[in-house]
Amino acid sequence: MKFYSFHLMPWPYLEENFRDNNDSAWVTLSNSNYDPKRGAQLYKRYIDELAYADQLGFDGVCVNEHHQNAYGNMPSPNIIATMLVEKVKGKIAVVGNAIPLREDPVRIAEEIAMLDLLSGGRIISGFVRGLGAEYHSFSKNPTESRERFHEAHKLIIDAWTKQGPFEHYGKYYKFRYVNPWPIPIQKPHPPVWIPSQGSSETVAWTAEKKYTYVQTYSSIDTIRRVFKQFKEEANKCGYEASPEQMGWALPVYVADTDKKAMKEAEHGIDYLFNQAFKMPHEIFFPAGYLTLNSIKNVLKAKKGIGTTKLAFEYLVDKEYVLVGSPETVRQKLAKYQEEFGFGNLLPMMQFGTLSHEKTMENIKLFAEKVIPSLKPLGEQAVIAN
Repeated sequence: MKFYSFHLMPWPYLEENFRDNNDSAWVTLSNSNYDPKRGAQLYKRYIDELAYADQLGFDGVCVNEHHQNAYGNMPSPNIIATMLVEKVKGKIAVVGNAIPLREDPVRIAEEIAMLDLLSGGRIISGFVRGLGAEYHSFSKNPTESRERFHEAHKLIIDAWTKQGPFEHYGKYYKFRYVNPWPIPIQKPHPPVWIPSQGSSETVAWTAEKKYTYVQTYSSIDTIRRVFKQFKEEANKCGYEASPEQMGWALPVYVADTDKKAMKEAEHGIDYLFNQAFKMPHEIFFPAGYLTLNSIKNVLKAKKGIGTTKLAFEYLVDKEYVLVGSPETVRQKLAKYQEEFGFGNLLPMMQFGTLSHEKTMENIKLFAEKVIPSLKPLGEQAVIAN
């Protein structure tokens, strides 16, 4: 199993009773609540936390893209990835660029190619559609989201793999010349990861492309269902999905004892799920963003996340998060790796209001007490595939 320290880079300074006094931490929350001086300090702190995970033996680090919210302050993950190139030695996973929101997919192809060269071929390129809220932020038609994603994806892959110059005249993007300099050092292109909330169409498409599917934090029942579907879709495409094609992203907190871990994690987890992620249904799921079948699957997966206050005990019990002693967390991960066969874990070592000190302790304990015994899991399956 491989471990990639994942960071949202949240804004941790919302008022304690924010949920009671505000409709949303996305789109409509005024940026008068943002303090640039604090923001500058946070970026430095968060980058240090990712670098520390790398130093302690994580296989890589992960950054992602969100806009106009307190939940994740990385509107440009590629900029953060550039900062990380000289600070980490492992993989850098951009999970991912929200390609339907951009007017120029070729620019994304160029930026990822630059990152791949600067890092010596250590980039993992994730592509996402962006949350429904981001279609409000960008004034984009959510009914076009999936079509824009597929066209942008094809254009980026072509830009990396086809000899230029060539033309692209699609429904949404039109280029007389596609001829990027530079191109990636990894061939045919950097590994592609597809994070998702559990959309059935996304699961099937990712399996068809033989990419790595990453399920973002959901109940353990959802993780079980989605990985089962991914394997079934791979079988339909004539191959057996390997562990390295399946990833699981979720908040993780370890401390010396279960009791201590629960006490120290509670406020940060509550802030993440019930404050910073708060938004009404019409912002989370704008009309036309998901098909009816996918709406059903995502609602099953998320069970009120963002729209309903969820108790910390519920989140722990349903394993949206993993909290406990190193042995408790290790046993759970070993059990689920054996059951699901996933090969990539993306633990969010900082979440919500979790302090820098506690984040560093979390990273250290996880790296020293959890990772070593789990690393060999899934390796034989990878070799066999």
